[in-house]
Amino acid sequence: MRERILLCLAHMSGKEQDFIKEAFDENWVVPLGPNVNGFEKDLEEFVNDREGAEPLHKEVVALSAGTAAVHLALIGCGVEAGDEVLVQSFTFCASSHPVTYLGATPVFVDSERESWNMDPDLLERAILDRIERTGRKPKAIIPVALYGMPYQADRIMEIADKYEIPVIEDAAEGFGSRFKGQVLGTFGKFGVLSFNGNKMITTSGGGALICPDKEEKNTIMWYATQARESYPYYQHEAIGYNYRMSNICAGIGRGQMTILDEHIAHHKHVQELYCELLKDVKGIKMHENPGADFDSNFWLCTATLDPSLHIKGEENAYKQVITGAVGGAAGVIHAASTATTDCQPNANVEALRVALDKANIEARPLWKPMHKQPVYKNNPAYVNGVSEELFAVGICLPAGPWVTDDDVRYIVENIKANILD
Repeated sequence: MRERILLCLAHMSGKEQDFIKEAFDENWVVPLGPNVNGFEKDLEEFVNDREGAEPLHKEVVALSAGTAAVHLALIGCGVEAGDEVLVQSFTFCASSHPVTYLGATPVFVDSERESWNMDPDLLERAILDRIERTGRKPKAIIPVALYGMPYQADRIMEIADKYEIPVIEDAAEGFGSRFKGQVLGTFGKFGVLSFNGNKMITTSGGGALICPDKEEKNTIMWYATQARESYPYYQHEAIGYNYRMSNICAGIGRGQMTILDEHIAHHKHVQELYCELLKDVKGIKMHENPGADFDSNFWLCTATLDPSLHIKGEENAYKQVITGAVGGAAGVIHAASTATTDCQPNANVEALRVALDKANIEARPLWKPMHKQPVYKNNPAYVNGVSEELFAVGICLPAGPWVTDDDVRYIVENIKANILD
C-alpha cells in the first residue's frame, strides 16, 4: 500500500542532532543557552536580508510558539482589555485568539481576491468606522500571510502609518516569503514566525517574534520570562509568561536553518509542478503569485474548484457526522453535533477531500473565516464575501519537503480520476 502523503511536514537535516547533543553535553537543557542565542542570530541574518537593498536591523526573540509571539506582540503594542484590534478574518485562530486573552476585541477584516489576504480598502473603511462608532482608533492591525502568500504590505503599511496604528505581521505561514524583495514580518512593528512541525522549518514546536530594535526585544524577552525584576529574589511588578524557547528546540532550529533555502525552493518547485499538471484540467485553478511584487514560499499549495465541477461521491458529502480529527488535527476535539454548518466547503470540495483521503493523500479545506466561527459570532466584521466564497471552493494539497515529483503526479492522477465527465 502506498504510504500516506502528508500535507506538509518538515524534515531533519542531520545537523540538528549535533546541536542537541551539544546542549546535553554542556547541560543547557533549559529555556536559554547557546542554541537559543545562535538560533536568534541565524534568524536575524535571514530576515534582515533585502534583495538589492541595504539590510534591515531587526531583532528576533525565540519563543515557545507562534501564538505566544502574537500574544507578546499585542502586549508590545499596548493592547489592553476593552481595546479593539483589526485582524484578517481569513486565517487560523492563532491570529485572533491572543487578542481575546487580553480582554480585547478582534474586529475582522475580509480579503481581496488576488492574494486572498487583508483587503486594504476594507481595512481603511474599518478604521474609519471604528473611530466613528467608538471614538477610539483600533490598537493594532494584524494582516496574515495566508498559506505563505504575501499581503499587500505597502498599502497596508501606508494606511497604518496614516492613522498611526502599529502593524503585527502574522507571517507564521510565510517564513521566507517576500514582498518586493523584503522578507515578510519586517514591514510592521512586529513580525510573527512559527516553527510548528508542519511549517517551512520546525523546532518541533516554537515560534519567534521579529522586533524593531534591541530595546523592544529586551522588553519582549522580559515578558517571555515571567517579568522578573532585578532583585536577588523573585519580585514581579507586571504579569509575565513562560514563553521562551528551550535550548533543545533551538538546537533543532539551528540545524533546520541550514536547509531553509532548500525547503523554500522545494515548495516552489512543487507549486510549479501542480500548475503544469493541472493547467488543462477544466474547473480547477491553482492559486499563484498575483504579480511580480509577490514571492510566496507556497507553504501549502492551494486550488479552487469551480462549483460546476462534479466529483465522484459528492452526493454523499456531509451525510455523516465526522467523529475524529481530520487533516493532522492534534489533541482532543469535541464531537460535532451536526454534519453541516451554515458555512462550509461545497460538496465537490468535500468529495474530493474524501476521495484523496482514500488514496492516502492528505488534503484539507481552506481556513474557515473567523467572522463565521461561532465563538466570534458577535464580533464586529467588515466583509465583502471574498473569504466565504474562497472557503466554499478551496482545497489545500500536499506540498512539504517529503512530497516528491512522483507524489505530485500521483495526487493529480487521483484528482483527474475522480472528476465526473
